[in-house]
Amino acid sequence: IRSSMMVQPPKRAMTSAIALQALVLVGHGGCSAFHVGPVASGGKIARCWLSQSTPSDVNATPLSLRRTAILSLGFILLTPPALAIQDVPTNEAATSAGRRGCRTITDPSRTIVTCRGELRADNADGRLSKVSATENGVSTSAVKNPSRFSPPWTYLTETDDSRQAWKSLIQAVNSIPGVTIVELTDSYLHATALTESPPGLSGEDGLDDLEFLIRPEDSVVLYRSASRTAVFVYPLTQPISDRNTNLNRLQRIRSILGWEELGYRQEGSKLF
Repeated sequence: IRSSMMVQPPKRAMTSAIALQALVLVGHGGCSAFHVGPVASGGKIARCWLSQSTPSDVNATPLSLRRTAILSLGFILLTPPALAIQDVPTNEAATSAGRRGCRTITDPSRTIVTCRGELRADNADGRLSKVSATENGVSTSAVKNPSRFSPPWTYLTETDDSRQAWKSLIQAVNSIPGVTIVELTDSYLHATALTESPPGLSGEDGLDDLEFLIRPEDSVVLYRSASRTAVFVYPLTQPISDRNTNLNRLQRIRSILGWEELGYRQEGSKLF
């Protein structure tokens, strides 16, 4: 039995990766032959022979021995080599859902999403941004996403003076190797650190952003630490873990300060 899927030429860059994800067979085994080739319309056609015979004698195989399959769409690339690597500015892809100011680079093996529009300066309300499920990090603003939420800190275990607390926080941040403060006011601190995991990221894209915001009226400090870049490897729909590096860096700062968390501690991911 020969099953064919016609793949039309891509209309947009993001739809150029069209193909077969899997062959789920009713019975046993899989394709005895698989072929991808061009057709006159400019698209491509994928053929799978679902029998123990070869394509040349498939019709001679008794019907009772032929096997059936269910074909589903996925990400085996069926595009010309020129379209195999794409640099796609988009906020519509599933891998950048919930994020802003994103640039997506995709190839047959992985998708790399870098977003630069999520700092406090990008928020009209002056709040810290949440951390979505499609990025690595934690935030006191991620109240709707338990896996990315971490509770505020109170500095009352050290002092009731917000100015002294802010001074202590600046010293603690400066004491962490590899962390650089890039913006500092009386109530807001923005620092960066090299992204440790996944490895191989470089330049401005290979940074984690750390943000702190003090609220003297509540005697608390809010924070956010997130990686600018997330890497997805097919068929995973979650980014490769940061191995809790964002969370652990924050906990190290809090430990230096001796401050307490106002809520249940975020334990981080255990899936690595």
